Amino acid sequence: MLREITLGQYYQTDSVLHRMDCRVKLVATLIFIISLFVVNDVTGYLIVAVFLGICIRLSKVPFKFMVKGLRAILFLMLFAGVFNLFLTPGEVIWSFWILKITKEGFFLAIKMAVRLSFLIVGSSIMTLTTTPNHLTDGLESLLNPLKKIKVPVHEVAMMMSIALRFIPILMEETDKIMKAQIARGADFESGNLIQKAKAMVPLLVPLFIAAFRRANDLAMAMEARCYHGGEGRTKMKPLIYQKTDFIAYGVLAVYMAIIICERIL
Repeated sequence: MLREITLGQYYQTDSVLHRMDCRVKLVATLIFIISLFVVNDVTGYLIVAVFLGICIRLSKVPFKFMVKGLRAILFLMLFAGVFNLFLTPGEVIWSFWILKITKEGFFLAIKMAVRLSFLIVGSSIMTLTTTPNHLTDGLESLLNPLKKIKVPVHEVAMMMSIALRFIPILMEETDKIMKAQIARGADFESGNLIQKAKAMVPLLVPLFIAAFRRANDLAMAMEARCYHGGEGRTKMKPLIYQKTDFIAYGVLAVYMAIIICERIL
């Protein structure tokens, strides 16, 4: 299950999206997330699905690898779906004792599941096609105007990049520790909720120790290389827009215009 989390991983291949400027991909991800909350009917979701399918195709990342990250949020989707299903007021279509399923709750639960699925897959495309270093450079470039109001843009971008980079590392570390504890007789499955929570202690303690050790090693490595923040730093490979990047911005503008028109009409 832990290895199925794709968010934060990078998939090495040669594709249009891999060669695209990281700033375009960051803006595209933001626009895509906004569009998910703008659409509200079947036609809108079909437009979003087609756009997402084209992006997956252009990324050359295997579809199975792209969607396997959904298994990691299956519990969250079920939890949100059940709450929307039973707690949304409206026209009752099924009832038993104090439990009631309404027509509005049924459709809202479906919309929530679809939005979460599209959100995870769409966000994964950005991280799967962009290295952590490029993410840092792109975030810093896009947030650069905030420097005028004394916002530490470089430090914020660096922290976000490190956080994304450590997601797959910590997942792999958790998987190794879990297998080692199971080999020593640990049981993470049986028992009630309290017993399962207690069984997680042998997993969480070494995980936190490993995480702090990695953070300390990273801090020492950055200090050894005389890292002192973004002030006065230069880049060996500055970000430069290419022709395909401007075309991508045009496609994004058309996509968002279609989404807005579909919602209005």
